Amino acid sequence: MTDATTTVDLEIGGMTCSSCANRIERKLSRLPGVEASVNYATEVAHVTLPQGTTVADAIRTVEQTGYTAAVPEPEGDGDHEAGGTSLRARLVASAALGLPVAVLSMTPALQFAGWQWVVLALTLPIALWGAWPFHRAAAVNLRHGAATMDTLVSLGVLSALAWSLWALVFGDAGRIGMRMELQWFGGHGDELYLEVAAIVTVFLLAGRYIEHRTKRSSQQAMRSLARLGAKEASVIRDGVESRIPVTELLVGDRFRVVPGEKIAADGVVVEGASAIDASLLTGESLPVEVSAGSEVVGATINGHGMLVVEARRVGADTELSRIASLLQRAQEGKTDVQRLADRVSQFFVPAVLVLSLAALVGWLLVTGDVQAAFTAAVATLIIACPCALGLATPTALLAGTTRGAELGILIRDARVLESSRGITAMLVDKTGTVTEGRMRVEAVTAAAGGDADEALRIAAAVERASEHPIARAVVEAADALEMRVTDARAEQVTAAPGAGVVGTVAGRAVQVGKPAWLAADWGVAMPVELAEAFEAAEAKGATALAVAWDGRMRAVVSVRDTVKATSRAAVARLAALGIDVVMLTGDHERAARAVADEVGIRRVIAGVSPAAKVDAVRAEQARGDRGRPARVAMAGDGVNDAAALAAADLGLAMGTGTDAAQQAADITLVHGDLAGAADAVALSRRTLRTIRGNLFWAFAYNVLAIPLAMAGLLSPLIAGAAMAFSSVFVVLHSLTLRGFRPTR
Repeated sequence: MTDATTTVDLEIGGMTCSSCANRIERKLSRLPGVEASVNYATEVAHVTLPQGTTVADAIRTVEQTGYTAAVPEPEGDGDHEAGGTSLRARLVASAALGLPVAVLSMTPALQFAGWQWVVLALTLPIALWGAWPFHRAAAVNLRHGAATMDTLVSLGVLSALAWSLWALVFGDAGRIGMRMELQWFGGHGDELYLEVAAIVTVFLLAGRYIEHRTKRSSQQAMRSLARLGAKEASVIRDGVESRIPVTELLVGDRFRVVPGEKIAADGVVVEGASAIDASLLTGESLPVEVSAGSEVVGATINGHGMLVVEARRVGADTELSRIASLLQRAQEGKTDVQRLADRVSQFFVPAVLVLSLAALVGWLLVTGDVQAAFTAAVATLIIACPCALGLATPTALLAGTTRGAELGILIRDARVLESSRGITAMLVDKTGTVTEGRMRVEAVTAAAGGDADEALRIAAAVERASEHPIARAVVEAADALEMRVTDARAEQVTAAPGAGVVGTVAGRAVQVGKPAWLAADWGVAMPVELAEAFEAAEAKGATALAVAWDGRMRAVVSVRDTVKATSRAAVARLAALGIDVVMLTGDHERAARAVADEVGIRRVIAGVSPAAKVDAVRAEQARGDRGRPARVAMAGDGVNDAAALAAADLGLAMGTGTDAAQQAADITLVHGDLAGAADAVALSRRTLRTIRGNLFWAFAYNVLAIPLAMAGLLSPLIAGAAMAFSSVFVVLHSLTLRGFRPTR
């Protein structure tokens, strides 16, 4: 690439299968110097343009191919919603009209005088307006010399409608009092196939709508990330402070950040001291103490102090934007599932068209019977109409995801299911995934002759005004004491950033904080028994606070992010599924190792950044055997995990985590419980087996039935019934997923 190239993402409209994406990609790549990658799942084309080629040129090429293209508008998804609304309207209306069509056509006892004309009136809007997306796609593909599943659907629906119209107008089917008779062999002019047109349209509209909804969810992660950053900044220029949009912030600008406000851009603190809540990017619950000279990251939240920050990276160069870019690239780099139906349709659809034509010509040459020839040709088209093929994935997906939702497992789409196959390793974030993500008091050890409860209450008195997670943990523990004597109140409370807090409680000068600070600034020594408690807490990865008053250290309070009760059992269950669990965290080695030992995880990768998490996923994938990459899952809950979740073969997000993580992941565990990961993998694998069974039946049915239809051994009516039965079979087979039970 040269500096003269530009890169743009285009939203593509009108694609109906992966072959559409391939066609657009080929057309764009034929432009001189242009490189293009079209993602069917996200409906986005990533295009690199050389100097002299404009975005308009790329858009015009896509439009000439028969599709739409546009530069995405910020936060804009109105067109996508409009597309979903149109599909939903067509589905609801077609289903409402199609139900009486099916009942009347297949139940001779209900066929009153003139019923066929009522059925025609109900079928016309279904076959023409309801099935319009298929007709339009078939026409677009025809103009470019291609045939897809839409071609067969359109031809099947229109052929059934045309035959029925011919039978009503020119045959005997239009006479009042006519009833259809079920015929297994051949056909005659009295037969109507309106229910075939209606049923095919309704079933495939349902599949198309399900697919549309699942694809939309995969595009929300980027919008979610964009909303996380600050919108305005208090910039200081020429000594004057003013509020401006962050888009106008320049490198070198200084801006003020008040307590509780998001930092507008990556930079360096030039004035003030505070504690920064960086959990958005690091995933760790403990704030980071900062002062003059400390680097800060945009979108993190300022704590208690006032800061003045000099911007070093703004706009697309910020850490948050880089995470968004990592997420997008990871999604593009993930191999898309090549749906079996689309792959086979490249050969299957033209073959069926040829076979239908062969049946027509063959019967004409052999028998000269026009009606028999047309019957065999139409029966071939109808029997081959890929209704079951189109339902194989969405019905199983719907059943599997519904059952998953009941178990607190939200599966995004069919791509996830194939990703679950062969998973050999799962990288799990520590904070919020294995642990609760919330600091709690683990132990209070009093000095000889002291009272642990009293020390905790006094410590809570001076910590009560602070919003620091450790302070909140101390206060919550004190409030939970069952035998509280009095409510201790503190006065003259002063915080020492990064060290501790001091105050006066009942006339006693109280210090709570790091033992080294107490020794250096207050001359308070640590007794031997408390030194042992302090070392034990630190060894377990906990944070230990010393509590002192009247010049003596009275207690050590151990505060720790507690492990979820189900995490150890979850790790064991994943191991039983043949999955090696690895802890991947931004926390330091000692704390990570302590948690890993507690839950039975052998491998730990600590101190990693969001970008390093992606690298860790890639490295784990490269550990495969016999030259084949390993399949790796990732479980996390924070924005810092989003890119790694997208890069993994299977991403699992805790439902208690951030929206960005959930929307970047393939599976969301609503209850925020790692124990659901094993259920998710098992359910995904079973759903995939169901889809494969559906596809096998759909293809086998066509392979066996097409020769019978060509030979005139199946009437179009029976062909339509067989087609409907194959669809019902697929639906019933998919519903067996409702019986899935987690293994405990």
